[in-house]
Amino acid sequence: MFRSINKLLDLKSMKLLDNYSKFNPSPLTIKQFMDFGQTASEEESFTFLRQEIPVRLSNIMKEINLLPSNLLQMPSVLIVQDWHARSFRDLMEFESSTLADEEVLARFCQALKRVQERHASVVQTMAQGVLELKETHHVDNQTEMSIQYFLDRFYMSRISMRMLIHQHTLLFEPDADKDNPRIGMIDPHCKVKSVIMEAYQNAAYLCEEYYECSPDIEIKGQTLLKNAEGKKVPLELVYPPPHLYHILFELFKNSMRATVENHSRAHELPAIEVLVAKGEHDVSIRLSDQGGGIPRHITDHLFQYLFSTAPRPSMTPTKAPLAGYGYGLPLSRLYARYFHGDLILNSYDGYGTDAVVYLKALTHEATELLPVFNKTSTKQYQSSIPTADWTDPSFSGSNKGFPSSSTGSMIS
Repeated sequence: MFRSINKLLDLKSMKLLDNYSKFNPSPLTIKQFMDFGQTASEEESFTFLRQEIPVRLSNIMKEINLLPSNLLQMPSVLIVQDWHARSFRDLMEFESSTLADEEVLARFCQALKRVQERHASVVQTMAQGVLELKETHHVDNQTEMSIQYFLDRFYMSRISMRMLIHQHTLLFEPDADKDNPRIGMIDPHCKVKSVIMEAYQNAAYLCEEYYECSPDIEIKGQTLLKNAEGKKVPLELVYPPPHLYHILFELFKNSMRATVENHSRAHELPAIEVLVAKGEHDVSIRLSDQGGGIPRHITDHLFQYLFSTAPRPSMTPTKAPLAGYGYGLPLSRLYARYFHGDLILNSYDGYGTDAVVYLKALTHEATELLPVFNKTSTKQYQSSIPTADWTDPSFSGSNKGFPSSSTGSMIS
């Protein structure tokens, strides 16, 4: 069964991997992250993470082995597997540490930072591996579906492990900023409008580098709310600001490129409108552009990896590309879904596109969405493509065998 992992791990590590992969990850809510970050000791965090990170790592490592064998042999995918095997071995050094003294805790913190640095370019490297496959082999629909299903789960797993590692290192590393109002990565007072403006300004800077112009922004809706004393205060959310920034930056880049290219002859560019709303359960952020929209036969593909409406840039760019890798939207949707939010696109061909980000307003409802490795997920890699049925809109002629939502079965 193990085509590559058994070459990367010794027998003892293989047995440990088998053992850890039998456990399901333990999803945490933002409330639990907050409570833990405010009250738990470094020793308690160590005790939890030395079990939980190997469980999440081994679950996804088992799943890597279900990928088509020709994809597993691609040079970049072999590199990714090697990184995972090395990280698993690094973490197993702490498996039998009964006493968590200062020296053990310091080594654990260092090991987590090494894992984080080692996996820094996993997204690009895995993308390169899929490209290598597409350039050297014919990829049929079944393989395409398996890769799509896997990448959603693989990248979601990565987001979750990075979150756990960041929480621990930001709280407990030797030079941790104890006066920081954030609890690890989570800002209890994340000002939604501030993150929107930061993402907009950085995307506008990139857009101006490429096109020498960028659209303005108009923000509407509930950016200010009345507090208990009746004073108007900025809308806040308990959330990791880097995640929200990642989503919005990607959406602004897409909207700006479409707007500038659709209005290249116009003297004035239409602004990107942002609507912010807060209800009892959700904070919603809608970006509306007049970038000409996307035909419906293409919108089905927008959340597929390696699909981009822009020309593909170099895999080793000299400056940050505005678009073209085809990973922006699917990854942004994973960031939104990670704490049970969502990202939805509505496009009006010939006019423009609305992108809506939904985030949980209540911290006890914002639970991690984690992939679980089990028999159900295994079947996804072996099942044949269902026959297209004209009553099912997700099976159009150009879209055979691609369910419109590929993370629907994230928790199998």
